Amino acid sequence: MKNILITGGAGFIGSNLALKLIHKGYSVTVLDLLSEQIHGKNPEENSSLFLSITGKVNFIKGNITNRIDVEKSIEGQDVIIHLAAETGTGQSMYQIEKYSQVNVSGTALLLDILVNKKNVVKKFILASSRAVYGEGKYENILSEIAYPEERNVELMQKGIFEMTNEKGNFLKPLPTDENSKLHPTSFYGITKLQQEEIVKHVCKSIGIDFVILRYQNVYGVGQSLLNPYTGILSIFSAQILSGKNINIFEDGLPTRDFINIEDTVEATVRSLEMESANNQIINVGTGTATSVLSIAALLVEKYGKETEVKVSADFRLGDIRHNFADLSKMKEYLNFEPKVNLKQGIEAFTNWVLQQPLQDNNFDESLEEMKQKGFLKS
Repeated sequence: MKNILITGGAGFIGSNLALKLIHKGYSVTVLDLLSEQIHGKNPEENSSLFLSITGKVNFIKGNITNRIDVEKSIEGQDVIIHLAAETGTGQSMYQIEKYSQVNVSGTALLLDILVNKKNVVKKFILASSRAVYGEGKYENILSEIAYPEERNVELMQKGIFEMTNEKGNFLKPLPTDENSKLHPTSFYGITKLQQEEIVKHVCKSIGIDFVILRYQNVYGVGQSLLNPYTGILSIFSAQILSGKNINIFEDGLPTRDFINIEDTVEATVRSLEMESANNQIINVGTGTATSVLSIAALLVEKYGKETEVKVSADFRLGDIRHNFADLSKMKEYLNFEPKVNLKQGIEAFTNWVLQQPLQDNNFDESLEEMKQKGFLKS
């Protein structure tokens, strides 16, 4: 299986994955629209992500929702790694049609072509997300497993952000495994779950092996500094270096599982090469919960800038409180554990950011947009 198609392959994960596969001797085709939100204006001249793969891959500038583009990209491919997607959790809550068209209809088109047009595809790898879980796995005071629904807006407006049960008792977050309840709280999460269902059912019906990777929060060198809707480290970095204050939502204590791009790529390559991964759904994370406030503090320290970290109690509808991965299946089916710890990863990331030109990521405008739509509250 030497010919690999990566949809969305000019993005952060995709470009790094493409370079790794080329190094290993694979022939890589990339289908990508070069979205301005990720690559900026004039991406074919200015996008470092795109330029990193130029001349090294067979690049097709096209749309995952365009049948002609997709049919062209699939020709002669042994494996499809499907990364193309809209990814902003907050943005998804009010750009519903766009997220549905790209994430759901784009995936459906891919599989429709595999069913109805002659091809040689043997494996389909889907980049899914921890967002399919919504709030993760918890336990109550009786040590019973609980899967709480999305949080109550009235309680959050009173400053109560932690998860509680129906009796008002606080719940303790646990590592979320792949058999946990799937109940996304954002429209983005809904579209990723729909992608998973499409891939599972169609691939089984036509005899193509599949792997579904549920990525946690991926970060690292090369991440777009322009996208104001996703990537906490990039957003905070742009704010700090622009001399702006950081607005920390809620009480600053929501946690995320931050996995470095190097480990993300390695796990993805193993899902391609290892038969043990076939027809599995696998979390890709570190298993460590890190608060948003501590990330902001680390970045301020690394950049050495005078920046006010303001814990505002603002909150976004669709955001979760806690979710960190149970890595049992990643260890079993990919024979892999993350190698880059958060301290190492942030050191490399901040050193890289300091070498980049400072650009406005329009973060303040994105907050105002969410506020006007009613999805950012205080």
